Amino acid sequence: MPLIILTGYPTSGKTHRAQQLQNYLLTRISSLPDPASLRVHLISDRTLSIPRSVYNLESKSQHERSNNASEKDARATIYAAVKRVLSNKDIVILEGANYIKGWRYQLYCEAKAVRTPHCVVHVGTPVSQARSINDERLAASAEGKREDELPYESECWENLVYRYEEPNAMARWDSPLFTVLWDDEGPPCEAIWESLVGSEAEGNKKVVRPNLATVLKAPSSEDYLYELDKSTQKILN
Repeated sequence: MPLIILTGYPTSGKTHRAQQLQNYLLTRISSLPDPASLRVHLISDRTLSIPRSVYNLESKSQHERSNNASEKDARATIYAAVKRVLSNKDIVILEGANYIKGWRYQLYCEAKAVRTPHCVVHVGTPVSQARSINDERLAASAEGKREDELPYESECWENLVYRYEEPNAMARWDSPLFTVLWDDEGPPCEAIWESLVGSEAEGNKKVVRPNLATVLKAPSSEDYLYELDKSTQKILN
């Protein structure tokens, strides 16, 4: 089932949009003839207990900054979590910055490898609005107030915005692309469902074909020994 990748600036409202999307999917699935045929998973830094400090390059040594070691470790954890549950019976909502296009491409390839569709949901909150939200959370934190969402350090927030690579609908790994504006009541849930799931419950299943380069071709029975001998000789030589 589909992989839904949310992307946007830090503190742009991605968590709220992911929850709206999750609620819609759960309600929609409950109305199917066989509700048990589909499951929904929401994966995020919060669900994986990944602290926001991993994105703060200012607090790291020069060596760590050059390699983004902790951030790479966090992405590896996220990737493993997605790969663990992504299947033809599971809809995965990945909520996070997902700000690197190469990272989104990696996720796209993983979805295609298991022959399931994917989409990108861009939470298009303006920079000024997102910055204001983070500033409010920083002020509340300084006053000892407990917030549902923790703030980013100002330097970290600005750095993430600077490094953000906005999705492009012309790129296959960012397509189909859906945009949610700050004033929108909710994501285009119906359009997302039709694009990724469609009327699969009635037998119209979305078909995704993996790249031929990543598909192993099994040798036929009559030339198996020949292929095996040739491969062995290559290794020995």
